[in-house]
Amino acid sequence: MKIAFVLDPLEHLKPSKDSSIEMMRAAARRGHTLFAIEPGGLMLIGNQVQGLARALVLTGNTPDWVRAEAGEWHPLHRFDVILMRKDPPVDAEYLYATHLLELAERQGTPVFNRPRALRDFNEKLATMRFPELAPPLLVSCQEDQIRTFIHQEGDVILKPLDGMGGNEIFRVGTQDPNLGVILETMTHRGQRTIMAQRYLPAIAQGDKRVLVVQGQPMPYCLARIPSPGETRGNLAAGGTGRAQPLSERDRIIAETVAPALKDAGLLLVGLDIIGESLTEINVTSPTCLREIRDQTGLDIGDAVITALEQTIR
Repeated sequence: MKIAFVLDPLEHLKPSKDSSIEMMRAAARRGHTLFAIEPGGLMLIGNQVQGLARALVLTGNTPDWVRAEAGEWHPLHRFDVILMRKDPPVDAEYLYATHLLELAERQGTPVFNRPRALRDFNEKLATMRFPELAPPLLVSCQEDQIRTFIHQEGDVILKPLDGMGGNEIFRVGTQDPNLGVILETMTHRGQRTIMAQRYLPAIAQGDKRVLVVQGQPMPYCLARIPSPGETRGNLAAGGTGRAQPLSERDRIIAETVAPALKDAGLLLVGLDIIGESLTEINVTSPTCLREIRDQTGLDIGDAVITALEQTIR
């Protein structure tokens, strides 16, 4: 197959850990031809969606892991499948890219994760499709409502709805002397909606990333353990990743949400589970494939490409 990856600039990817590279390597081993397109390289001309695509040859070396040809414009319908792997934030440009990819989809090119699903599944709000699995939470830009929720819960995590990697996440309590300025800053003085979520002490045992491929939970997850004195387990925030088998509760959560994810056209999804609760559903560019392979030998990148092959057939 001719597989086009829509993703951030190649020079920004880290070959020692990047999950998109894991999928590229698996696809190359299986004989597929690879291309890279940056979101800014998508164009609608006439009624045809085109991409400024760079042909890729993987070298197997680090750091020079890839040779990329000069970009050429190609109608997207000439590719067998497109993988949308652009990192958040899900800003206006990201949404424009999903609209162009949805047009390409209508013109006959399968796109995963499906563009409409990327818009419909906000990674924080999507947990509310399964409220019985999620911790108590509030979504609002109103400072008084957020303060009331904090007073009720006592210990709360605040986070933006469009963040990633642990950015702008705060743990607050009723006696926090900085609560006022934190709320003003996070809500942009009442102009930005955020999420307040009950703090889960089980974060000390890890913020578990459970990967689901075409509706099938993978048998190992990555528990991201916060560093001492830190609330966030995100690897980008200094957390330590520990691969481990899914617990019975992890499996129940994953199997509960998996059918809806598959029906929506979400090929690869990363569920975030703390203790007994589902806290996020990551659909934009789920990570942790490399860390799990390094520690367990489980090649989730290969599982993704296998699922793609079966779907395209």
